[in-house]
Amino acid sequence: MDVVYWLIPIVLIIGFLVVLIFIWMAKSGQFDDLDGAANSIFMDDDEMDFAEKTEPKSTKQPNSNTESTQK
Repeated sequence: MDVVYWLIPIVLIIGFLVVLIFIWMAKSGQFDDLDGAANSIFMDDDEMDFAEKTEPKSTKQPNSNTESTQK
């Protein structure tokens, strides 16, 4: 029974600290934008021109003779 007399104040102090930390986090803006980081993967960082998107990439392979002469 003596343990209960020690545990109740300790649990109350820990609970009070948790509430204080939660209030501090809410005031400092930790919960302002919860979906922004999750949705940022769907947003492009750079905007490409429409012409760049439609132009086919060159499929030309480098010639092995030109590579060996440049060494």
